[in-house]
Amino acid sequence: MSHGFERAADGTVTTYEVAEAGTGADQGTYGGGINNAGAISGSYIDPSNVVHGFVRTKKGAITTVTVAGAGTGIGQGTFGGEINKAGVIAADYSDANDVFHGYVRAADGTITTFDPPGVGTGFEQGTTAVGINAAGVISGWYIDPNNVSHGFVRAADGTIATFDVPGAGTGANQGTFGVGINNAGDITGGYIDANGANHGFVRAADGTIATFDAPGAGTGLFQGTTCIGINAAQDIAGYYVDASNVSHGFIRTK
Repeated sequence: MSHGFERAADGTVTTYEVAEAGTGADQGTYGGGINNAGAISGSYIDPSNVVHGFVRTKKGAITTVTVAGAGTGIGQGTFGGEINKAGVIAADYSDANDVFHGYVRAADGTITTFDPPGVGTGFEQGTTAVGINAAGVISGWYIDPNNVSHGFVRAADGTIATFDVPGAGTGANQGTFGVGINNAGDITGGYIDANGANHGFVRAADGTIATFDAPGAGTGLFQGTTCIGINAAQDIAGYYVDASNVSHGFIRTK
């Protein structure tokens, strides 16, 4: 069983549980994103092994989140994600056919679902929403009908732009993965080339894309550079896998 926790700036750790969470193996509460106000977005798995989202305020009040259309089978349901300073959440859910879709939940609880154009509707295809900035701009990726991944950026008004990094592979399980986004709208992430190696990228708000690899990154299958987060200065954090399949952390400064 998993349990959520919160660590204060002074090092104090507070644990918590969603009341509806199951108590069996692999069930329980999974804390996720946290904003500057201390609100947390996460997921919990119920006694039937269905996934649901939740929001926990700094004072400990918990609201559960279930998207209409989310599947109710084992491993299906609503996933928690990132939360911005306004309390807006970006995440995804899986339906009864194990297809993923993005959603954005406003601070008042209103939920809007979305999918980029060209998204696949087959098993484990669909939309994965990952990052959200202060303006409500969302970053992520989607998998098309050929199991190729593409990046996307969704504006606060719902407009979606898709993108592919030059050099990204076009075969199954290859392509572009948008991950972190900063308040300027710069996105970092990774792409998998035709040989199955990973590489990093940063996409500026104007759409300009620069690619890079961490020194020492391997070039074989499942090796290479993976980017996770980007800050206001465009510093990027992530990890790389070397030629011996050992992982290492890195930070890239602009």
